[in-house]
Amino acid sequence: MWRFLQPEPHKPMLPQEKIDPEYKKLRLQVFVGIFIGYAGYYLVRKNFTLAMPYLTDMGFDKGDLGVALSANAIAYGLSKFLMGGVSDRSSARKFLPLGLILSALVTLFLGTKAGVSSIIMMFILQFMIGWFQGMGWPPCGRVMTHWFSLRERGTKMSIWNVAHNVGGALIGPMAAYGLVWFGSWQAGTFWFPAAVALIIAAVAYMLIRDTPQSCGLPPIEKYRNDYPKNYNASSEKELTAKEIFFKYVLNNKILWYIAIANAFIYLVRYGVLDWAPTYLKSVKGYDIKEIGWAYSAYELAAIPGTIICGWLSDKVFKGRRAITTILYMLLVAVFVVVYWQNTGNVLLDSISLIAIGFLIYGPVMLIGVHALDLAPKKAAGTAAGLTGFFGYFFGTAILANIAMGYIVQHLGWNWGFILLLTACALTILFMSFTIKDEQYLVKQQKTNQ
Repeated sequence: MWRFLQPEPHKPMLPQEKIDPEYKKLRLQVFVGIFIGYAGYYLVRKNFTLAMPYLTDMGFDKGDLGVALSANAIAYGLSKFLMGGVSDRSSARKFLPLGLILSALVTLFLGTKAGVSSIIMMFILQFMIGWFQGMGWPPCGRVMTHWFSLRERGTKMSIWNVAHNVGGALIGPMAAYGLVWFGSWQAGTFWFPAAVALIIAAVAYMLIRDTPQSCGLPPIEKYRNDYPKNYNASSEKELTAKEIFFKYVLNNKILWYIAIANAFIYLVRYGVLDWAPTYLKSVKGYDIKEIGWAYSAYELAAIPGTIICGWLSDKVFKGRRAITTILYMLLVAVFVVVYWQNTGNVLLDSISLIAIGFLIYGPVMLIGVHALDLAPKKAAGTAAGLTGFFGYFFGTAILANIAMGYIVQHLGWNWGFILLLTACALTILFMSFTIKDEQYLVKQQKTNQ
């Protein structure tokens, strides 16, 4: 298996006159490949939540189903970090489709009678799906660092990052139409999306290429004359697992700062999103239709918000990811207060949720970009995986799901909102620790221009 996944070998350099047209063609091709491929991951990630109403009708307890669901986030956080290390030493062209195929196969089994036979079985399968889902982001990070240079990466990644919004938006209609077309909720929720995901895995494999050198092209830094700090010939050398983890990731204190900040960003992201239906219904008396529109608006607003955030970080703030994140989180805090303090105005609540959705996904994306900027490109997947682990394990599972639930249950919603605002403040604090290092990075860029 390991030999199958090894990075693609370098090929002899193409003639000079062919480099530019081939580079332009392949950059678009690999971008489309990782966009479609990552969107495909979201077709087989949250299917279980759509199945939960049917499972409760079968007699399963909501609390037990919640435990089974939590396995997905826990496994995903661990996998994104650990499989990131494997991804850095693997071909992105093979690694991304493999994770998608494995996720789809487990999802197919989850839709069988045996797959939903017990809470233990559902927990195991959700854990497996979460683990295989962790194979999606790291190879995309590897592709980004090898095919797109530092000065353009924020914009490109902001566009790529909306792939998960596209995939997440498709799963609901697919489940509904699958139910109509095939006559069972298992087919709509599990089998139809999984079958489409398998097709997408094949398409992604055909489109993605591992590195420019594997296609007879020079490194992206040379092609665009855009060299990050400390770049040299050894930057193109594949690293060992020991070098990746202990030399470039675990010893990088700036990376730890943004990983901790990411936990608080995810607390706000899911602390607002996951609890919005409960809060709007129990506290503000909204009906299911009003809640549904507000919930959808939160996700849809992320698409333009993320793209604008990436553009701002590249073009206005000249690669200063920390300053862009701090600005966005200040605005998030403002609209969290409006959402909390508003009473009786449905429109203002909707505007607040749209604004939070518009703003929060930008920092989510920029943390990944920032991680790629800070680590050598041969350690990109692991660096981003560390921030992802903090986001999903601590920020989502521990803080947004468990801590937020207990705080609201025992202390009330006011303390829940205080927790969200504290998270905004701590994000700003930890991101401020990275500004000095980032200023040096930007100066190095200007020197190399």
